[in-house]
Amino acid sequence: MKNKNIFIAFVLMTLVIIVSGCADVTNIEICRVGEPYGFWSGLWHGFISWFSFFGSLFSDDIALYAVNNNGGWYDFGFVLGAGILGGGTAKATK
Repeated sequence: MKNKNIFIAFVLMTLVIIVSGCADVTNIEICRVGEPYGFWSGLWHGFISWFSFFGSLFSDDIALYAVNNNGGWYDFGFVLGAGILGGGTAKATK
C-alpha cells in the first residue's frame, strides 16, 4: 500500500511538472527599464505584500513582486518583509 501511494504521488508530480511547461510566459523586457530594485525595495514590497495581493485580485496593474530586481538581495528583503509582517517570526518562537 505504501509503495502504491509513493508511485501515485510520483506520477502526479510528474504530470504537474509536464503541464507547467505549457504555462504562458510573459515578456519581462518591457518591465526592465531604469535601475533594478534592491534589498530595501524588496523589504518594502514584502511589507505591503498582503495589500498588493488583494489589489492584484481586482486590478491587472498591481503586481505582487517586482520583476526588475537585482536577484538575491531583493528576494531576501521580500521574504524578510513578508515574514515580519506575516507573523512568521512570532510563530517560529512558539
